[in-house]
This record gives sequence, C-alpha cells and structure tokens, in this order.
Amino acid sequence: MMTRTSRRAVLATALSTPSLALAQGRFPDRPLRVYVPWTPGGATDIQMRMICEIASRHLGQAVVVENKPGASGTLGPQAIAREARPDGYTLSQMPLGTFRMPALMRASGMTPPFDPLTDFTWIIRLVGYMGGVVVRPDAPWRNMQELIEYARGRPGEVFYGTPGANTTDIVPRRVARQAGLDWTPVAFRGAAPNLQALLANQIQFSAETSAWADMALEGRVRPLAVWTSSRAPRFPEVPTFRELGYDYVAESSYGIAAPRGTPPEIVMIIHDAFKLAVNDPQHLAVLARFDMPVRYLDPEAYADDAQLMHAQEIETVRDLGLRLGG
Repeated sequence: MMTRTSRRAVLATALSTPSLALAQGRFPDRPLRVYVPWTPGGATDIQMRMICEIASRHLGQAVVVENKPGASGTLGPQAIAREARPDGYTLSQMPLGTFRMPALMRASGMTPPFDPLTDFTWIIRLVGYMGGVVVRPDAPWRNMQELIEYARGRPGEVFYGTPGANTTDIVPRRVARQAGLDWTPVAFRGAAPNLQALLANQIQFSAETSAWADMALEGRVRPLAVWTSSRAPRFPEVPTFRELGYDYVAESSYGIAAPRGTPPEIVMIIHDAFKLAVNDPQHLAVLARFDMPVRYLDPEAYADDAQLMHAQEIETVRDLGLRLGG
C-alpha cells in the first residue's frame, strides 16, 4: 500500500504536470463518463450533473453522467473496478455503500466484487448530505418522538423507505435499537421512488437524503428530524437527532474515483477541474437547494479518508449485526 509520504511525493510531482499535459493534448482528448449509481432526479444525481457540467468547461471535454442504480449505490464503483481502463475517461461517484457493501458481504459469508482499499484511485471528495426522516403532511405524527412512540407499540408494522438496503437506514436502525422498537426498512433504487412510495402512502416515513427539501418547502412532506451535525439552514425548526437524544450524525460525504492505476498526472487534471467546479456559484446554488455541505478533500486526504471509512463501516456492520437481506 502506498504510504502517506510516497503519495505526497507522487502528488507533488503530478502538480507540476497538468498544464503541460493539457498543452500537449494528452488528456482529455474525448468525453469523460461518470457513473452516478442512483436513479435520476435525486439530490445526488442533480448535484453530480451540475458539477460535471461545470468541470467539463475546465477540461475542454464533455463529462457525461450515466446512471447505474442498484446494489445500494455500488454498481458504479463496481463497474470502474472491474471493467474500466485506468485512463481517466471512466469515473464514478463513490457513495458510502462503496465501503459498507463489502463489509456486509464479508459478514454474510460472501466475496465482494471489489476492495475499496486497493481497487480505486481516489481523486476528490466533494460534498456531504443533509438528510433525515420525512412523513406525509397528513401523517398523525407531529414530531419524531410521536413517531417513535407509535412504532414502539406496533413492532414490525411501521415501514420506512431508504434509497437502497443498508444506506440511509443506519440512523433509523440505531434509533430503533436505542428506543427499543422494531420498524421495517424498505429499499428503493434511489430517492425518487422512495419519496413516491411515501406520497402514495405505501410506507409510513422516508429516511432519505435532502431530495425531499423542495417538497418540504412546498408542503408536500413534513420533516421530523435531520441527521446532520447542526440544523439545516432552510429548516431551522427541524431538530437534529442529537438534539433528540440520539447521538448519530450521518453526512455520508462522497466524491469521485477512478480505476486503480490511473496515472497521477491525469488524477490531478481531473481533480483541478472538479475543485474549481465545487466552488463555482452555480454548483453552490445547487448545494444550497439541498442543504448539502462542501466536504472537499484532495487525492491524498481522500485516500486517507477512504481507509478511515473502510474501518468505520466494518465496525458499523459488526456493531449492528447487519447482514445482506437482514
């Protein structure tokens, strides 16, 4: 494994080469593809489409988003780990499932299709999520505690939606264990079908990222609690789970990675374009729409963060006794 010192040396060398590489036309000379492993229309899809559009201006080539929903957000990472060439032209958004799914598979006696520590080149961490629990506006529960009390008296009868198995349901699982109740997660292939099921009254609540923000402002859903470290600026009346006595924060920061072995000079060209895009006013406007915080890290720091997330997810799976299908 590359040490912190060696990574720093490689990056220091690479930092001096991007402009030369661009000047010589080596990279990129054709469009890039970025897998977004969620359905269109959710917060991640909208954010990634905007940042890719802005990054394309700095790269001089189109950055095309391709949705690959399913498998708790791991089909994009799996595709670049198993199929893509390490040439910088095929990338993926890297959700928390990149770390959780391998841990779940191993705990379930299965062999993961990729190793998050060895199969990727980490390019840039971008943003985190604001998310929480939302209900229909006509739901009888006016706050999170009322929902918890309702569920406590009806074990297994309260169903909630998530954008994939073992994704945003980790906070509700922890709340359920702490509160002594049993509610049932229902996995959807992204935020849009999750929220559609809520509106159709097929589930009692959604545990979802901030794809519901506009709907909440329109009065189509009612947020009960958020799992960020502080209250969301546009929803100052909605408490955090910490405030309610459940000390859980789940911002699930994510970024972009390439296949293992992608040359460092190409990594830095992509990094520099997306770093400019992160702080572009158009992108920041999208983040404000979903109350998503900037969580930028450079390639070296992102690689270190990947190791930390890998260890944390192994512990989460062990601590909650999670298994695939469970």
